[in-house]
Amino acid sequence: MFIDPLTEPGFKRSIFNAIVAPRPIGWISSNALDGSVNLAPFSQFNLVSTAPPVVMFACNTPDDRAEKDTIANVRSTGEFVVNLVPWDLREAMILTSAPLPTGTDEFDHAALLKAPSVMVRPPRVAASPATLECRVIRLIRIEPEFPGETASTVVFGRVLGLHIQDAYLDADGRFDTVKAQPTTRLGGNQYATVGQVVEIASPFRRAG
Repeated sequence: MFIDPLTEPGFKRSIFNAIVAPRPIGWISSNALDGSVNLAPFSQFNLVSTAPPVVMFACNTPDDRAEKDTIANVRSTGEFVVNLVPWDLREAMILTSAPLPTGTDEFDHAALLKAPSVMVRPPRVAASPATLECRVIRLIRIEPEFPGETASTVVFGRVLGLHIQDAYLDADGRFDTVKAQPTTRLGGNQYATVGQVVEIASPFRRAG
């Protein structure tokens, strides 16, 4: 079956979320210029590179405001923190996705404790196994081209520093992803965490 998204009757764009899955969730904390705190999950999130260390997240324009509070915050302050969502905080993460009034502190709404950051102003989720303090590199706006589409904003951030709870580091100093049980997004309202894990040697070798 071939599907043309522009001509297929009743096409639902959410199918892309089910195909490109599982996706890690970037639980982004940010500050507004007035110091108010925001915390929101983004499932269009990933690592871009490790040297330099760069992450990205993206979101569509919401129905109730010109842009999401997170985008407005990072645009004005140039900073954000990525918090890993462990499986046992999935319900709290869902609470922070609610369309609350601008200025509402989602940490308080979801009964989450804050921890201070070192190099940026936004606080961290204290219970997160790992967090990344980031400086905004670039924001790219993707304009809609066809009916039914909405503008999206992609945020690229350089990781300035990271916090890792000692319990999630193994004897060799590697992060134990299985133990951290990160929450990932599938299609619709489906979520998952780490399943079967195998180790396969890579034939890749750097030139020179």
